[in-house]
Amino acid sequence: MRVVRTTLREIRVRPTVADRRKGHLLVGRAVIPCALGACGIVSGKREGDGGSPRGRFRLRGGAYRPDHLPVRPRTALPLRALRPDDGWCDDRRDRRYNRPMRLPAPGVSAEAMWRGDGLYDVVLDIDYNRAPIRPGRGSAIFMHVAREGYRPTEGCVALARADLIRLLRRLGPRTHLRIG
Repeated sequence: MRVVRTTLREIRVRPTVADRRKGHLLVGRAVIPCALGACGIVSGKREGDGGSPRGRFRLRGGAYRPDHLPVRPRTALPLRALRPDDGWCDDRRDRRYNRPMRLPAPGVSAEAMWRGDGLYDVVLDIDYNRAPIRPGRGSAIFMHVAREGYRPTEGCVALARADLIRLLRRLGPRTHLRIG
């Protein structure tokens, strides 16, 4: 008998008691360890503050590194293959702030999405500061692969690569992520 799993409506992140930079992602009754921003969960998110934003956000979709994951991970979310020139604008003075862009972009501060450290082997766009986009309120807030030891992020939620790939199977356009 084949088990059919529906997409989740909501997944939640709670900080750990011992270290606010680490958390637990609650998926039904499962508890998955995760990394949070260096300042933990914050209510008044600002660009560069190192906090993960408190709130409820939908997952807009994402991308994966096709040279590291030759098979597209299974998910109901829109997911595309990253390209070496993919970037994300974090320059609050630029009209492309908190949006994907092509690199290089001379004179514009942007994050490279094609990373050598594997953090963006799978990366999901958390719908933070996206409609409307407010310059300076934080950009590039993602769910992505965690560093070894779940070291803090710059404001994202990060999981072990295997956990993130497994979780993707249960995520869809109606799934929300509640942080805090």
